[in-house]
Amino acid sequence: MDLSNIKPAKGAVHRSKRIGRGQGSGYGGTSTRGHKGAQSRSGYSQRFGFEGGQMPIQRRLPKRGFKNFNREEYSSLNLDRLQQIIDKLKLKKIDLDTLIENRVIRKNEKIKILGRGELKTKVDVSAHAFSETAKKAIEALGGTVNQI
Repeated sequence: MDLSNIKPAKGAVHRSKRIGRGQGSGYGGTSTRGHKGAQSRSGYSQRFGFEGGQMPIQRRLPKRGFKNFNREEYSSLNLDRLQQIIDKLKLKKIDLDTLIENRVIRKNEKIKILGRGELKTKVDVSAHAFSETAKKAIEALGGTVNQI
């Protein structure tokens, strides 16, 4: 074995022709980048949404309506799902920590209790928001509603 027999490990080399290694390689000179222009320069990276100078689609399309950037997003939890959690874990009190521990909601989510389904157990519930029907259903069984 000598230096003339050395080959790279299998899978280490991805190109069959080496680019930018002189005219004898067949890919010298411009190194397959063409002549002039932004794409021939080192450090070139195209801006996201750039369409070659044409007006980009996000600017061509009409904008409609109002997007409230202060909107608060809530994850919803219905009474029937709440009852399933109570039956499974045998709970008397439900708060954010128990819901996060049992992977019902994620760590930074806000939660709203909604009134679909039926609640059969007295329970104390802490959440960020409640619908009127959910609040009435919880309080009708003697439970308490704690809005955070």
